[in-house]
Amino acid sequence: MPELRLVVTSSEAATPQIRTIELASEDGGALPPYRAGAHIKVQLPDGGERPYSLVNTDPSHNATQNPRSYRLGVRLEEDSAGGSSFMHTLKAGDVITAAGPENQFAVKQQDASIVLIAGGIGITPILSMASELTAAGRPFDFHYCGRTRSALAFVEPLQAICGDALTLHCDDEPDTAVDLGAVVSAASSGAHLYVCGPRGMIEAVRERAHEAGIDKDHVHFELFSKHDEQVAGGSFEVEISSTGEVFTIPPDRSIIEVLEEAGVDLIYDCQRGDCGICQTGVIDGVPDHRDVILTDDERAANDVMQICVSRAKSDRLVLDL
Repeated sequence: MPELRLVVTSSEAATPQIRTIELASEDGGALPPYRAGAHIKVQLPDGGERPYSLVNTDPSHNATQNPRSYRLGVRLEEDSAGGSSFMHTLKAGDVITAAGPENQFAVKQQDASIVLIAGGIGITPILSMASELTAAGRPFDFHYCGRTRSALAFVEPLQAICGDALTLHCDDEPDTAVDLGAVVSAASSGAHLYVCGPRGMIEAVRERAHEAGIDKDHVHFELFSKHDEQVAGGSFEVEISSTGEVFTIPPDRSIIEVLEEAGVDLIYDCQRGDCGICQTGVIDGVPDHRDVILTDDERAANDVMQICVSRAKSDRLVLDL
């Protein structure tokens, strides 16, 4: 991914907790193209990085294929001392470094009907999908969920882009509060669902889809969650079945981090528990499932786990590695 030097052209409050940040190339040139679902990784002052979805409210091909600016929507997390607090202090003229764009959440189905579901700051990639689908003349249904109406960002451009396809859901308004079971049940046969938002919402959509007989491959999601929050927990042991080696996984590190450091050859990608690439067989022990991939039935079987975020309820796990 190319390294980008980006200058902040504006930073404005979209809601009490969400800021929209406009970025342009420091040299004034065009930025790399992208598709809906893409993100850039912003370098933080402490040396870390945070991914932020690119927000497109312009349903035209040129907006993403020859962009002159990028837009981000950033929610200020409670007690943040990292990415969101840094992003919320940015002002016009500030320069940041980022990598990207990168996309693991693009709409791929050409003919299937589409249902878009966003919760909270999960609106950022889903809004871009609505713009892309509108530009392509493809129909879709859009459900945007929040705790209150004042917490919903980008409502005006959403209404312009989606028209009657948009339904707003507010937890504090009984007449509009979302019923995810009803949303999923209303999806047409063969529909694909694209979901982004809190873990609980993603898990609920996934489970309602499973109950409705919707193919697992038809439910696509991106989880907005901090890696360090997902791996927190007590220490436990992992035994590699092929070698008998035993490793201790401390509270602040993931299975992947410990095993890879020890030279175990692993395949993985997102490290958030939402892509399924690191799924590993469990021969013995009880996993503490923290992913959003497995259904409740698959979790209860305890014979596979996502080793990027899941941990252990037993003292030791024996993995099929």
